[in-house]
Amino acid sequence: MTEKIPLSAQNLSFSYDGRQTVISDFSAAFLPGKFYGLLGPNGCGKTTLLSLLAGVKKPSSGEVFINKIPLVNYPKRVLAQKITLVPQEFSVGFDYSTEEIIMMGRHPYIPRFAKPAPNDWQAVEDAIAALDIGRLRHSIAAQLSGGQKQRIIAARALAQQCPIMLFDEATASLDIRHAIRICSIAKERAAEGATIIAAIHDLNLAAAFCDEILFFKEGQLLFSGTTETTMTAENIAAIFSVKSSVLRGHSIRIHFHYREDNV
Repeated sequence: MTEKIPLSAQNLSFSYDGRQTVISDFSAAFLPGKFYGLLGPNGCGKTTLLSLLAGVKKPSSGEVFINKIPLVNYPKRVLAQKITLVPQEFSVGFDYSTEEIIMMGRHPYIPRFAKPAPNDWQAVEDAIAALDIGRLRHSIAAQLSGGQKQRIIAARALAQQCPIMLFDEATASLDIRHAIRICSIAKERAAEGATIIAAIHDLNLAAAFCDEILFFKEGQLLFSGTTETTMTAENIAAIFSVKSSVLRGHSIRIHFHYREDNV
């Protein structure tokens, strides 16, 4: 059973060198058992926001809370047992194998100088099976393709077994089969009680899997709510400056008007 922990942000802002504002006065509550899609154009602040929520970056103002406790109050090891971030880019500086990379997700649970316990190995095995990367187990991660590395880092996050999972464009370099698989796993984790937040470029993937949508533009949250009410042609036009038709039925499907004279 997944521990159910809410995540929230209050008046969160971030700027580089006090000049370039990337996130402006962001407040939101993310509840356990839901899959949130973070959508917006390139450079709108999605990656920065996820870094702030994970504690990787420090906000210029405002605060992030996990279970109503300020993020800064958590010791690093405890925080790593609560929240994990799958980054958009992942570089490997040493000749670590896939298995070794995934085992890094268990480090918050392994005492210093101790060896991985049976439950640590089981978590790694489960993650390898979930992402279908068994044949890559002994491969040198640095020698793999971008899509393969992305699946490995997603497996590391799964092995970490955190109740809050953040994904930064985790499907961007994947073929459609593996993109659907990662979204399905995220959906399953949400159904088990986890809090899932994912920056997603593919609006149709977001419409298919997310419970709620947050539309971002130029560092500001413009629209948010259930996928059904928020994924509209009007909102898509306001965020991305493109025309689309949102088809509703058994599921939501977005059809884009590709000709430039229709934009």
